[in-house]
Amino acid sequence: MPEKMSYRILSLGLKVGLSLAMCAGVAAAQTSHSTPTEADLYCSGAATDQGIPNDTYIISGENSRYKNTFHPGDFVYLNHGEAQGIKIGDEFEVVRPIHDLMPNRWFKWQEQLSKAMGTMYEDVGILRVVHVQPKTATAELKLACDMMQRGDIVRPFVARPVPQFHSVKLDMFAPPSGKKTAMIVYGKGYTMATGASKIVYVNLGSSQGVQVGSYFRVFRYQGAHSETLYQITDTAYKVYGFGSTPVKYQWDDLPRQVLGEGIVLRTSANSSTVLLTTAREEIFAGDYVELE
Repeated sequence: MPEKMSYRILSLGLKVGLSLAMCAGVAAAQTSHSTPTEADLYCSGAATDQGIPNDTYIISGENSRYKNTFHPGDFVYLNHGEAQGIKIGDEFEVVRPIHDLMPNRWFKWQEQLSKAMGTMYEDVGILRVVHVQPKTATAELKLACDMMQRGDIVRPFVARPVPQFHSVKLDMFAPPSGKKTAMIVYGKGYTMATGASKIVYVNLGSSQGVQVGSYFRVFRYQGAHSETLYQITDTAYKVYGFGSTPVKYQWDDLPRQVLGEGIVLRTSANSSTVLLTTAREEIFAGDYVELE
């Protein structure tokens, strides 16, 4: 088997395995609280086609002679201080541009949709300034979504809107809403399989009328061939030894399968960050969504 193909199969297998492990027990609804948690809101990440200014960043931290990353309890140092107007008590969000370390196309249009959404920025956490010098500032980690490191971008903290969960039961046989339709392009961390209480990114955003608090319904069709994984042709209506029908049914001849729903936490021009609130089973990149 060619080396490139072997690598692709291996990396796809790793992605699937890690994704499934992360979304074990997906058939659950988020009912323990009425709004997203602080971590849901401020550790969700977002894709945007607008560049984020990177003039302020983390330059180091305590014990940096042997520490490469910084965690709760650590102090980090910023490259701006009193001369740039930073004061004790100021809060900042920390973000980091990221890319897929195992770039393999999961479904047919994934690469194009990802490019249209823009650069993916991971939320790393929130800092509070505790000491200021003329050219630098020292900050403590108020919220850590991931380990912080040198070069992470620091931006003034802006509180994000907190949407309310609705109490409507998922309708497994809901007819099409007739509203905007899109796809799940990937999950948080470029995962390809996900589930309830997890973050996914959708290729519809504020330019298409999506708002924070909007709900997306997730669904898929039987017999579609958009996935790039190997599939046996026509298994949606026949498999030798397991029955068949006299008529070949296409994907649009069959009822769609409603999988779950999610609430929009953040929007940019061409993408939305969505918290899946309900999932009947694993939800995959390439599954469809529609505004409810």
